[in-house]
Order: sequence, then C-alpha cells, then structure tokens
Amino acid sequence: MKVIVNGEARELPAGTSVAEVVATVTTAGSGVAAALNDEVVRRSEWDATTVRDADRLEVLTAVQGG
Repeated sequence: MKVIVNGEARELPAGTSVAEVVATVTTAGSGVAAALNDEVVRRSEWDATTVRDADRLEVLTAVQGG
C-alpha cells in the first residue's frame, strides 16, 4: 500500500502500525508526536492504530533551541 509519510510517498505492507512507521522516521524515545490524516494519535494508541492505503502520517519531533 502507498502511504504519505512527512510529505513523501512510501510503500508499506498492509497492517503496518503507526508505531512501526514512527520507528522508521526517528529513534527518539521522547518528544515525538504523530498525526494520521490530520488527527493526533495518542502514543498509547500507536501500536493498535494501523495505517491504510492513501493515508497521510506526519511524524514530528520536538527540538530544543533558542
């Protein structure tokens, strides 16, 4: 299936979870947020939430700075 991750098309196997996609984008253990089709997905729901063909997933990482 084709999914848009942070604006880029990716081919992923059916049944891929949000947690699995996030792990391909960042190794950060904290400060990460995910939005599936413009809706924030709670971290506690990442493993149980699967992406579907044509979904859009944005993975955001907090960065400190001044």
